[in-house]
Amino acid sequence: MSIEQLNSENPIGIFDSGIGGLTVVKAIQAALPSERLIYFGDTARVPYGPKSQVTIRKYAADDTAILMRYQPKVIIVACNTVSALALDVVEKSCGNIPVIGVLKSGAKLAVEWTNNNRIGVIGTQATVCSNAYACAINQLDPDIEVISQACPLFVPLAEEGFINHPVTKLVAEHYLGEIRKQDIDTLVLGCTHYPILRQVIEETIGGGIHIIDSAEAVALRTRELLSESGLLNRSGKASVPHLLVSDLPQKFSMLYQLFMGSELPDVDLVEV
Repeated sequence: MSIEQLNSENPIGIFDSGIGGLTVVKAIQAALPSERLIYFGDTARVPYGPKSQVTIRKYAADDTAILMRYQPKVIIVACNTVSALALDVVEKSCGNIPVIGVLKSGAKLAVEWTNNNRIGVIGTQATVCSNAYACAINQLDPDIEVISQACPLFVPLAEEGFINHPVTKLVAEHYLGEIRKQDIDTLVLGCTHYPILRQVIEETIGGGIHIIDSAEAVALRTRELLSESGLLNRSGKASVPHLLVSDLPQKFSMLYQLFMGSELPDVDLVEV
């Protein structure tokens, strides 16, 4: 299906490796309450961060194929690891359907916010090793220094719902202790799971630092794109998201309620 055949009633497709992309769902619902949302969380294969690039690219194609069954008018890659290493795979799988990745949106917002040109980025091992954030930020402003730190245990902690757990605080101190000394004034949460742990991250990193949550940037970019293409849903009717997971729907339901603080839609199990 080409974008010319779509209309405003077609859904927005969003995928992530697990529950992290719910941060994007929340931001989209706030910015675009009338839009229909299809969300796929690949809970059978989370986390993506420690996997090889070959595996991540295969997963990206699988995830996109699942969402394409629902004829989305746009696909949002709510996974920074896929945004860093396999955005081209998603774009190829989508044909003419527009694709929005969280990475570029977050990088743009960070450049706009920094005053001292020192930006910290935290993300998965794969995202940090790809250097994609530093490249995206330096394309916009080559004078900015980017200090990156991989925080691989944040994803499993978020997936377990350990939002304020003492273990999370210890892990945050371990990861963020060094970056805290680097005189950054802006910190990019370079993984959509990380806003789930935002309170602990903010407490550990200290005051006076701008926290960049790329979910909010993606929501603004999505509204712009749909407005430009005449595909904004103006029905005024709020709809609950259609949720798909590849494993453990009951656990996903529990974490959805914990994080979203709202009534739970049905969660469908799909095979990848």
